[in-house]
Amino acid sequence: MLSRIDLRDRDLTARELLDVVPRADLDVSHALEVVTPIIADVRERGADALREYAARFDGVELEHVRVPAERIEAALASQDPAVLDAIREAIIRVRAFHEATVPPPVEIEVSPGARLAQRWVPVGRVGLYVPGGLAVYPSSVVMNVVAAQAAGVASIAVATPPQREFGGEPHPTILAACALLGVDEVYAAGGAQAIAMLAYGAEDLCDPVDIITGPGNVYVAAAKRAVNGVVGIDAEAGPTEIAIIADETADPEFVAADLLSQAEHDPLAGSVLITHDAHLAERVEEALGRRAEGTKHLARTKEALTGVQSAVILTSSIDQSIQVADAYGAEHLEIHTRDADEVAGRIRSAGAVFIGPYSPVPLGDYMAGSNHVLPTGGTARFASGLNTTSFLKAIQYIRYDQAALAEIGHKVIALANAEDLPAHGQAVQARLEG
Repeated sequence: MLSRIDLRDRDLTARELLDVVPRADLDVSHALEVVTPIIADVRERGADALREYAARFDGVELEHVRVPAERIEAALASQDPAVLDAIREAIIRVRAFHEATVPPPVEIEVSPGARLAQRWVPVGRVGLYVPGGLAVYPSSVVMNVVAAQAAGVASIAVATPPQREFGGEPHPTILAACALLGVDEVYAAGGAQAIAMLAYGAEDLCDPVDIITGPGNVYVAAAKRAVNGVVGIDAEAGPTEIAIIADETADPEFVAADLLSQAEHDPLAGSVLITHDAHLAERVEEALGRRAEGTKHLARTKEALTGVQSAVILTSSIDQSIQVADAYGAEHLEIHTRDADEVAGRIRSAGAVFIGPYSPVPLGDYMAGSNHVLPTGGTARFASGLNTTSFLKAIQYIRYDQAALAEIGHKVIALANAEDLPAHGQAVQARLEG
């Protein structure tokens, strides 16, 4: 079912590794051409445009673009108590982790009377996008909202697609998650039109935000690219992906189950096994084929597993497996090896690392406490997953007294003159003469 990439006895450069690892074919540039006029239309016509796009793309006539607060609260009554209990537990764990990872302020004295400080200040307002499409994602509500709340953001707006089967309102499980988190600003808007509304605002409906976060399809990714710079964005999220480094100690049933868990997301989802044990690879493929036949979403799962973005990569050693994993830069990386902690400690590029046989990716998707909004498409080589700093700005503060400035003023003047900016030096000289 999975294609094979055999790297055994091949000494590849970093550039060659980047070329050989499997990737989904995702054309954001084409999607950008599609979303650009939508964004311009929403910017110009606001709520009227949002209603028209809801009718065109979602097949609904919106009574309200902004969901009434009472409808958000009412959604709680429609939910299975077990689901609500699970969401509450997820909130507790995600909040505990994110509050613990808020960076502290720093203040130092570099010399007598010369003080520097850095403080992390939350942005004023954020827009959080929760996708619809093939699945329902109350977990994305939790991940986005809790991280923003832990950072101290005061104003939070959630946008999520309207659903025909619920009379044009968002899915009630999404609304229930918002209610549990105390979020009462929710918009029945999806796709590029929702991103445009959040970025530019809509008169008498929605104020513009400072940052937009949250995953979505290729059109959402393209819209985020289009408005980046008008607002901040977390990332252009692509299809989900999992890579698993495994050796002869791995349980092939666990590995197969985890590869399958990501494949059911999307036909473009990537499932990649990296191993130096060819016998394990065969056992995993057998288990994967057997398990896939019994899965609910067989069609898209098979399409994902047989696509160019999924593969078994055979390596010569655990060292080469780590090199391949770093080149791939997986959104989710599982470690099923001997000395898994040591192997995990050597990884430089991954959105999140799941260590050992009892830390599967679905744990992080829902309940571990970590964030599941993670970099995709190899961007983990330089980007991080959603966290409290996604909603914080580091502001630096400088306070020198007269003596501290006098101590280094002549050096400032020397550098200013070297850069042919004499007025810079004169601003210092005026104080030295005072």
